[in-house]
This record gives sequence, structure tokens and C-alpha cells, in this order.
Amino acid sequence: MVKRLFKELAARRLMFLVTILPGVLVFLMLFGLYARSRSILALHSFPDLLFGSSWFPLKGEFGLYPFLMGTVWVTLAAMAIAVPVSLLSAIYLSEYAPRRIRETIKPIVDLLSGIPSVVFGVWGVLMIVPFVAKIAPAFGAYSTGYSVLAGAIVLAIMVFPTIIHVSLEVFASVPQSLRDASLSLGATKWETVKHVVLRKGLAGIIAAVALGFSRAFGETMAVLMVVGNTPLIPKSVFDSAYPLPALLANNYGEMMSIPLYDGALMLAAFVLLLIVLVFNIGARVVLIRAERKAE
Repeated sequence: MVKRLFKELAARRLMFLVTILPGVLVFLMLFGLYARSRSILALHSFPDLLFGSSWFPLKGEFGLYPFLMGTVWVTLAAMAIAVPVSLLSAIYLSEYAPRRIRETIKPIVDLLSGIPSVVFGVWGVLMIVPFVAKIAPAFGAYSTGYSVLAGAIVLAIMVFPTIIHVSLEVFASVPQSLRDASLSLGATKWETVKHVVLRKGLAGIIAAVALGFSRAFGETMAVLMVVGNTPLIPKSVFDSAYPLPALLANNYGEMMSIPLYDGALMLAAFVLLLIVLVFNIGARVVLIRAERKAE
């Protein structure tokens, strides 16, 4: 009996350690990146590096602001495209689509999340970049096609599965009795969706958008292939940009030849991971609260 209790206790503690390991790894990564960036933080303050707009490694200037703004521009533009399309798609699949159509489309949407990002990047270079270059003059702008808009379109398509999947789970958690009560009072289908389903699932929708934002914010390969990678602050969606993930992917191999390059890139990675972590934690907290309210 004592032996069995000992095995049970050991198994329980082992499973607990395995469970907390992923969370501990995240904080170890943050600590490691911060430790590697201390060399440049010893010479420049964090605000100066974060909001400096001059990036000339050979001169010892490592302003991250153009890269941060490039990331923000591409991500916000992608979310402006992805959120309406994803929510309308989720509403249709949840509330309007016949079961056969819903069961056919859902696997196709999930399939998008399994496509390698480099495939999206190649498709963006071949299809989206020429499209953006062609439509830019209609808006009074010139663009080579490698721009914020091209990155946003590719990124929006990559974010669709995340927002749609979470939104469908949120809508499914809304009790059917609330829908029936609304319809019995004379509300139309759309009025029921707008005033009951969307209002009841608002917290979950916000969580879905936040998860999509964090997914888009950290995307690397597909974006760097279509945004132009120019270290300047964009002024319109037709301008080139240089997001933080692209900076890391393009320059990490060169850092050993330039003093402080290692610290600057590690600081960029630290900022990127910290922002993505904050949005993921916030989204999870909101989603858990929404599920508890639904229960």
C-alpha cells in the first residue's frame, strides 16, 4: 500500500514538472535574451534604442523604432483585413451555413494553418506583389509592390484560421436557448446574431482577435519576402517596411563581425517575444473568463 502511494505521489509530481516546463522555458528565453542584450544596454538606454530611428550598425547606431513601426504597420493592416472577413466567415459557418457546407469548409480553413509560411511568401511574391504594384497608381502612389499592403494581405490570410477557429468555439458556447428566446420574441436571424450571439461572445471575440494579433506580430518568413525590407518608417500602406522578425532573420548571421550587433539583435528578439507573450496571456485570460461566464 505504501509503495503504491509512493508511486502515485512520484507520478503526480513528475507530471506537474512536465506541465510547468513549457511556461518555465518561456521565462528562461526572456531571461536569456535580456542577458545577451546587456552589452548594448550598458552603452545605450532602453528608450533610446527602442525609439531611435537611425540604424547604422557600422557607426554603432542601433535604433529599433523603424523596425517596430514596420511591424505595427504590417500587423495592423493585416488585422484590418483579417478581422472583418474572419468574423463574418465564423458567423456564417456558425449561424447560417447548412451542416454539410460547414463540415466541408472547416477542414479547408484549418488546412490554411498547416501550410508552411514560405509557401505563402512565394505565393505573395508571384501574385500579391504584382497586384499591389498595379493598383498603387489608382490611389495616387507609386509602389514596387513590395510593401506594407502586400505583407498585410499575405499575413491576413495566414491569420484567418486562428480567428475563425476561436470565434467558432466562442459562438458554440452561446446557449441555444438564448437564440430561441430572441427568435420567439420576433427578432430576425441577423438581429439575434447581432444582439445576442455577438454580445454574449464579445469577450471571446476580443480574445480571438488578440490571438490573431500575436500570431501576425511574430510572423517572419512570408512577411520578409514581400514587404521590401527597407529600414524606414512607412508613411502609407504602399511603402516598404522592415518588421522586427525580418530584421532578425536577415541579419543574425552577420552579427559576429560588428561590435554590439549581437546585443542589438537580442534586444529586438526580447522586445518581440515580450509583446507576443503579453498579447497571448491577455487573450487567454479573456477567453477563460468568457468560457466561465458561458457556463
